Amino acid sequence: MTSSRSDSSSPDAAPKPVAEPDPEPVGPAAHARRALGAALFLGALGAALALVSAGQTWARAFATGGLTRMPVEASGSDVTGLPSALALVGLAGLVAVFAVRGRPRTLVAAVLALCGAGAATAALAASAGDDALRETAVSAAGVTSVSLEQVSRTGWPYGAAAGGVLLLLAGLLALRYGRHWPAMGSRYERGAAPRRARRASADAVERPEDLWQALDRGEDPTGSSEPREAPPAGGAAGGERPQAS
Repeated sequence: MTSSRSDSSSPDAAPKPVAEPDPEPVGPAAHARRALGAALFLGALGAALALVSAGQTWARAFATGGLTRMPVEASGSDVTGLPSALALVGLAGLVAVFAVRGRPRTLVAAVLALCGAGAATAALAASAGDDALRETAVSAAGVTSVSLEQVSRTGWPYGAAAGGVLLLLAGLLALRYGRHWPAMGSRYERGAAPRRARRASADAVERPEDLWQALDRGEDPTGSSEPREAPPAGGAAGGERPQAS
């Protein structure tokens, strides 16, 4: 008996393994919160990238017209105005997603995704043309026709396309998780009823002047509608004392 007890209490005995609790499953609310932050970040970054790229130089060349040879450049806004316009519409749609609920939110999210897809497509399609370079050269040289030489293109059209893709991803996230996102003013709508109740209770409290006026009229200010009777002039409030015979 003694040996078994000493063996069980010895420090060399192996401790029993402690079972670790299972990790709590991540619910749809957590996914919706993460998607909300990602959509805001992607949408804002995509719109900014598309707008900045549209203002940069997309193509360069040397134009020859008559006896004139000059270098010309064309910016993204000269080549096409669609990426910047669609980026502005998508940015407005990103804000409008949080101002509406239900089916209007789904519609705005779809518009946001379409704006992103359109901006990316327009940037890639227009970057291969030389019309903007020719128009710039014709207006600068004052001639009717020019020929372009050594045409080179920058990477800014791909920046505008990348911004459109980011807007597209933000729209897809809004389509997938938008029904779980809060709307602007929801916190104020939830607190409107308690504020109205507090305002009504504050209005129901009588002013001190009203209480004194009620006492002067002989009314009970605590809520009783019966007038208070004044005590008899010759005795106490409980009545006159019986006279001794």
